[in-house]
Amino acid sequence: MSEQPVTVDELAAKAESYLHESSLTPEEYEALKQSVAELSPLLTTDRTYFVLGSYGRPEIHRLQLVKDRLNRRSDRYAFLMVDIRSEWTNTYLKFRLLADYADVIVGVTEHDQGGFLVEQGYFTAIETYFEKTHVLVRTYEETDAADVETSVDPERPYSGMQTAIFDMLADADRLCTWETEDELRDCATTLP
Repeated sequence: MSEQPVTVDELAAKAESYLHESSLTPEEYEALKQSVAELSPLLTTDRTYFVLGSYGRPEIHRLQLVKDRLNRRSDRYAFLMVDIRSEWTNTYLKFRLLADYADVIVGVTEHDQGGFLVEQGYFTAIETYFEKTHVLVRTYEETDAADVETSVDPERPYSGMQTAIFDMLADADRLCTWETEDELRDCATTLP
C-alpha cells in the first residue's frame, strides 16, 4: 500500500467525515492516536485482508483459520477487528477506517445470528467496500444437524437479505461456499 505513514490528523479528518457533521470526542481522538502504530501493517504491507465474521464460539476459530491461512502468504497481512486493540468508543468508526485501508474485505459467514450482519449492509451500500469484498459462506447440505456446533437452523441458515447479497457477490465471482474446515481453507487460498 502506501509507503507514507498515516498521521493522526489524516485519520481524524477521515473519521470526522463519517460522523455526519459531528466531531470526534476527546476519547475517540485518543483512540486514533493510539491506533496509528497498530495500523502500520495495513499501510506498509503489499496486500491486507480485513477478516470479518462472528466472534462466538466456535465461529471465531474459523475466522482465525482464515486469518492464519492468509498470513502464510509473503508480504500479506490479515487481521480481525479485535486485533486492532486500541480503545475505541465508536466501533462504527473503527470498522470504516479499517475497511478503508484494507485491500480486501473477507467475510466468513455461517448463519444469520449476529456476526457481521451490519457490516454486510455496509459493504453492499458503499461501492468501494463492495468492490473489494469476498465472502466465504458456509453451506449445510451434507452436515448432520447433530454436528452443527451453533444454534443455526441448517435448513434455513441465512435471511433473504443475506442471500440476495450472496447472489450479488456470486455474480461478481467473489463468493466461495464451504461446508468443512478443509473447504474453508481452500476458499481462503482462492482469495486475491
